[in-house]
Amino acid sequence: MVTNTSGKKKTAVARATVREGEGRVRINSQPVELVEPEQARLKMLEPFRIAGEELRDGVDIEVNVEGGGFSGQADATRTAIARGLVQHLGDAELRDAYMNFDRTLLVNDVRQSEPKKWGGPGARARYQKSYR
Repeated sequence: MVTNTSGKKKTAVARATVREGEGRVRINSQPVELVEPEQARLKMLEPFRIAGEELRDGVDIEVNVEGGGFSGQADATRTAIARGLVQHLGDAELRDAYMNFDRTLLVNDVRQSEPKKWGGPGARARYQKSYR
């Protein structure tokens, strides 16, 4: 059985495919162990740490992620993997464990950066007014 899921964070979108296998996790056709920086790798593997490492041995996960920076991509990947595992295994206890740990494992973070507007250097800040 093959399960397709996705995750989003800011402008990053991750699409994950979960199937029966030997525990291979690939991010953009690259083994997850080679992902840099290490902080992003640890974030991507968080769903396995919560569910238990023995769960990883039964599935192969292929993730394609694009957009955003490395941190946003790591969060999007983490969400896609967690959703894929829950959907693939159909395990309500696993779903509850993820929800208790961190809701963003299963629910996309919808926050976006506010667009810059005229009259200032950023979204809200305005240029200072000079009287002389």
